[in-house]
Amino acid sequence: MGEGSHGQMAVVAFSNAAEIGKKVDEHLRRVMPPTPEGTYLVPLEQVRFSNGEGKIRLKDTVRGKDVYILSDIGNYSCTYEMFGFTNHMGPDEHFQDIKRAISAIGGTANRVTLMMPMLYQSRQHKRNGRESLDCAMALQELQNIGVSTLLSFDVHDPTIQNAVPLVSFENFYPTYTVLKQFLFDEGAEIVNSNLLIVSPDSGAMDRAIYFSGVLGVDVGMFYKRRNLQTVVNGRNPIAQHEYLGTDVEGKNIIIVDDLLASGESVLDTVRELNERGAAKIFVMVTFGQFTAGPEKFDALYADGKLTGVYCTNLTYVPPEIQSREWFRSVDMSKYIAKIFYCLNHDHSIGPLRNAKARLRKLMQNRWGK
Repeated sequence: MGEGSHGQMAVVAFSNAAEIGKKVDEHLRRVMPPTPEGTYLVPLEQVRFSNGEGKIRLKDTVRGKDVYILSDIGNYSCTYEMFGFTNHMGPDEHFQDIKRAISAIGGTANRVTLMMPMLYQSRQHKRNGRESLDCAMALQELQNIGVSTLLSFDVHDPTIQNAVPLVSFENFYPTYTVLKQFLFDEGAEIVNSNLLIVSPDSGAMDRAIYFSGVLGVDVGMFYKRRNLQTVVNGRNPIAQHEYLGTDVEGKNIIIVDDLLASGESVLDTVRELNERGAAKIFVMVTFGQFTAGPEKFDALYADGKLTGVYCTNLTYVPPEIQSREWFRSVDMSKYIAKIFYCLNHDHSIGPLRNAKARLRKLMQNRWGK
């Protein structure tokens, strides 16, 4: 992080992002001027009344500062008491708290930047028939109440930024940080040992091509033919898998995707690759929700069919998942701190996006490759 002109900074981290917020603050305090409070985090109170209504109270001034709001709208571990029972906060409630915080700022900040690593309602970014346009409506609401910059990771469809043309919308990818940890854990020689990048479906193909280009290896893709005449648990079941690409026999595989919800798509891909004779199989995802639990991953790991799952800490992952031997958590706090630092100093964030150049430099400096 270089020197440059900058204004005062304040970070508002909600309880849904408290852990990563503390880490971001630690990184910032290493490179930013000391503050009288000894932290860049603004203390806040997230009030919940017994009927479920809420409010946000900032416990320190942010007047004239660049304010960076950090919120994980996917964190379902946050709870509150309502009418005598415990209620888990969903994305809608987290998003409402973001608006409350902006209201509490009251227009006194120099700039308001919102970091939602998992973009709110990003899977509802387009209309099919008589459907709501939730993501576009939410972004326009944020634009109207004073957010100057929106930051997110691995947005399902980055063209959603067209909904808010007057806001700076920056979409980042965790490619460098995830691959850096993968190379440290597995050794850089794995890149030269028959490594293959595989997309579990056509939707993740662009990501797979980027990973293959960064590492200089081949890429493959699975095509899922679904039975559109049947609906099981709200979805059309997969009738058959078709594989397109280089032969996988004896190769180490990295399956890449943005979101792991129930994990069924990734698990099916792991099984198909094992049937085709793959060696080690790794999974890399930006957001790991594990809505169906860890048991099926446990079974594949116990059978030697799955080597590891690399997942960022950009959204909440339950402790029972994090304690699994096959789970590898990738800390993104330093990257977020660098983004905040660059924006606060009005530096270009272009170099932070160039995973290929940074990985090449890493491999040359550490492994001489």
